[in-house]
Amino acid sequence: MNEKENRKISKFLSLILRHQPEIINLKLDRNGWAEVHELIQKAKNRNFYITKDILEEVVVTNDKKRFVFNEDKSKIRANQGHSLQNIDLELESIQPPEFLYHGTVSKFIDNIQLKGLKKMSRQHVHLSEDLKTANKVGSRRGKPIILKIQSELMFKEGYQFYKSENEVWLTDAVPPIFIDFINKL
Repeated sequence: MNEKENRKISKFLSLILRHQPEIINLKLDRNGWAEVHELIQKAKNRNFYITKDILEEVVVTNDKKRFVFNEDKSKIRANQGHSLQNIDLELESIQPPEFLYHGTVSKFIDNIQLKGLKKMSRQHVHLSEDLKTANKVGSRRGKPIILKIQSELMFKEGYQFYKSENEVWLTDAVPPIFIDFINKL
């Protein structure tokens, strides 16, 4: 499978496993898992050809490690990023490092300064441990602005943090008082 096909399937899986499983009438369990055989069949019914080997390649090669199989590879799910509100990824709250980062662009800065980071249509705000990842995330929409989050202080103040299987840090919201605008325009 070439890179273009891989990206197309990854985008399809993101849509189906994170946002709109109903497009192919796929059932996700309460923890976001889909039966692999059902996903393959229902994708085929929509003229989207996927095999188990193709799924395995996408899971292994996805640069953001967005997807994961269960132990016997009979189920697949997205690691995080769901807009579906009834998905419980069974993440346990853990203490974050002193600082985490969030990449954004200038058009959102005024609102972030007023209201902080909100999860919007997703289940959590996504944060990273390193500047490189935050920069990459922010770059998707233009010139990135990196926000430094005082995550350890937030945790000490009672905010919950979770770490997904693909190393993305998650929290419900980040109030502006905990945000350092380190390269604001």
